[in-house]
Amino acid sequence: KTTTSIHSYKPIAVLTLMSSMSFPKYLICLLVFLSGCSAYCPVVICPGFGNDMVDYDTPLGQSSEVGLRSVLGRRGFDLDAVSTVPVKRGDWVRVAGGLIDPGFYRGDARPSGPGYGWYVDRLKREVDLAYEAGGGEERVMLIGHSAGGWLARAAMSDGTWRTEEDGTVVKTSDRVRCLVTLGAIHKVPEDASTCVTRGCLKYTDESYPGAFLGKDGIKYITVGGAAVTGDNRKEQDLASEADELYAVRGEGSAARVAFTSYLAVSGDGNRIGDGVVPLEWTKLEGATNIQLEGVVHSINEAGTTIPTDQWYGSEGVIDRWMPTVLEMTQLKKGPMRMLSPLAPLQESLSKLLKEVTKQ
Repeated sequence: KTTTSIHSYKPIAVLTLMSSMSFPKYLICLLVFLSGCSAYCPVVICPGFGNDMVDYDTPLGQSSEVGLRSVLGRRGFDLDAVSTVPVKRGDWVRVAGGLIDPGFYRGDARPSGPGYGWYVDRLKREVDLAYEAGGGEERVMLIGHSAGGWLARAAMSDGTWRTEEDGTVVKTSDRVRCLVTLGAIHKVPEDASTCVTRGCLKYTDESYPGAFLGKDGIKYITVGGAAVTGDNRKEQDLASEADELYAVRGEGSAARVAFTSYLAVSGDGNRIGDGVVPLEWTKLEGATNIQLEGVVHSINEAGTTIPTDQWYGSEGVIDRWMPTVLEMTQLKKGPMRMLSPLAPLQESLSKLLKEVTKQ
């Protein structure tokens, strides 16, 4: 018997108490217990170039249990408060809209232009929705995968999120708690004129360098993989199923595919990275930069449909970087939005529980 709120009990004690109750008492106790459950802040996942929002939910048609959203859910995040910027694979053709931008040809295009502006707008809208759905009590954690990392920096901009019609300025730090980037490209190639973003990435990195909004309290954590060293030799040992597929297609091996990607991204193919992005290109000055051995870029082996459980958002990988994020941001659990309709009942149910447990 107890005369205190059930939330003062440890989970085992709660379960022990509930097991001895009649059904009405059990139901009341369960409602009270659930209404006090907790989760971390809202999360918005920012998809990488060519990715679809489904890749972070049911990647390559696999069970949702494999997806990053579920992985986050098992780490204490409320699944109803984990969303993804609404991007379909076909949406990326919109990047070609940059062809109508004179800046594209001069190499000084901006991320707010026709090439990437659509993505930045959707990202900001999703953050606003996540923030408002949580009652405006918790700022959002951004998780930017691949190109989603630098595009999130572009959306965060100079620290001004937007200006309301009445002139009120909403700061980025009013909406965003931290930016976590996974295998993101944060700087242009050694020869900037070869950058495929045609100035958008350069503008972002020069205008908002490093952990630019750290001064406003926003934390920056970058995560980069060191799994594949680029190697342009045609004759190499075929060590994996992906290597065999690359060989059949005439691409050689994962190391050779990585060489080609690293060359495009950085100007030097003989680097180590996650198979797509060189490790050094994933880092930001002033950020907490995490290096993960053996971790690859995405849900699939680069350029194939072969799934992998060694990418940044995998069940077996996330615990190598998420604890640092929680520590850096000093995140503590707060009320779960999915259970918020029960919140008004919590106090009265707790009082009722005191009475029925006396009987």
